[in-house]
Amino acid sequence: MSLSVTQLLEGSGARPKKGLGAVFGLNSDSRRIEPGDIFFALPGAKVHGNQFVADAVERGALAIVTDTAPPGDPGVPVIIVKDVRAAYARAASRVFEPQPEILVAVTGTNGKTSVASFVRQIWDHAGVPGASIGTLGIETSKRRIEGALTTPDSRTLHQAMRALKAQGIDHVALEASSHGLDQHRLDGIHFEAVAFTNLSRDHLDYHADMDEYRNAKLRLFTDLLVDGGAAIVNVDDPEHEQFMFAALSASATLLTVGREGAYIEILSIKPEGYGQRVEVRHIGEKVSFHLKIPGEFQVSNALIAAALAMSAGVDKADAFAALPELVGARGRLELVAEHNGAAIFVDYSHKPEALRVALQTLRPYAKNKLHVVFGCGGDRDKGKRPQMGEIASELADVVIVTDDNPRTEDPAAIRAEVLTGAKGATEIGDRKQAIEKAVKSLKPGDVLLVAGKGHETYQIVGTTKSHFSDHEVVAAAVKG
Repeated sequence: MSLSVTQLLEGSGARPKKGLGAVFGLNSDSRRIEPGDIFFALPGAKVHGNQFVADAVERGALAIVTDTAPPGDPGVPVIIVKDVRAAYARAASRVFEPQPEILVAVTGTNGKTSVASFVRQIWDHAGVPGASIGTLGIETSKRRIEGALTTPDSRTLHQAMRALKAQGIDHVALEASSHGLDQHRLDGIHFEAVAFTNLSRDHLDYHADMDEYRNAKLRLFTDLLVDGGAAIVNVDDPEHEQFMFAALSASATLLTVGREGAYIEILSIKPEGYGQRVEVRHIGEKVSFHLKIPGEFQVSNALIAAALAMSAGVDKADAFAALPELVGARGRLELVAEHNGAAIFVDYSHKPEALRVALQTLRPYAKNKLHVVFGCGGDRDKGKRPQMGEIASELADVVIVTDDNPRTEDPAAIRAEVLTGAKGATEIGDRKQAIEKAVKSLKPGDVLLVAGKGHETYQIVGTTKSHFSDHEVVAAAVKG
């Protein structure tokens, strides 16, 4: 579809420009500009998009949208807006119409991927074609397309949603990351329901402090929820109050989930096999079901997903009937193998609280020793490294510290920082060798957690990205 520049930039504060024809496309990557596109010059962490204006113009850009005038005369109209990222997101939502009608989103430090996946599965169970968009990419009941970001850039996101609409999918659950919210990638979307899972230390290499991190996530509640939409809050998390207040200040319908939840109250959770038996009270009615995924946090995630699905129109009976059928998202405390009477799990836990929760979850299943293999990524928050080492040593019986994605940092230096907290741990830098040694050492009744990479199928050393899968290494080690 074509739009005028005025239509494209409605709400951005931009002054109308004369003489510009219809706009058929947009991009923030000058290398992908096609004749007649609008180039949005976005500010980056190191480089401003204004540096690529000349390239965009050479490739046929009709006009430039930016937050500060580029040097010189680019030869095409320059439109100045206060927030170019927000303008880009809203413009993308208009260019890539039509889009799915029912959109829900979840934010929080942990659990976003599981919740989004669970919502999609509940929709599928209820006969509603749905999709989830997040860390694992774009997933439907029939296919998965891998993505690079938890919350994709605005153009990619809206283009993908138009494609989903064309496939007959009108229900989409999105993961809303703090980066995506802070960078306004989701602006232009109006969510029917939003949810908060939990908040703990993360991304302090990007956010100045925890307050800034929290405030980014609060935007989902204050800025992107439709008037009168549903806001689901996990009241078992210590940080829940600010999200409740944000929901109430936005005149949302507040729905609380947890042991003190009013909408869905958790009454009991008991281990059952490698899963758990759960009893809840939903608006006065008791409901009991078996969740075949371990971890009390997954109970919370499943119930948040049920609340989101019900807020988006799924019948209560259908939502709860779907819970026993839920399958955990790939690499989210996933039981990947059993070997010599021991269970082996792969999990994405690469943050202190996530590692703590994963180990605490698996402890009841370890009739003998609880083992963990983990590392920390390079070029990321260094403060969490000794914390994660301490958590591993405190909660596991056998600890192996290895490499994760060291990126441009010295892998040995990263491991050394982890080991300051991981007293008594074994150091094996090569991740493959570390996993093999852990598997080989397992005895009946043991449980092994391979943590940090989860669904990832690569390892980044320096600037080189090579194929690596914890799943594949475990499978090969078990086979012998």
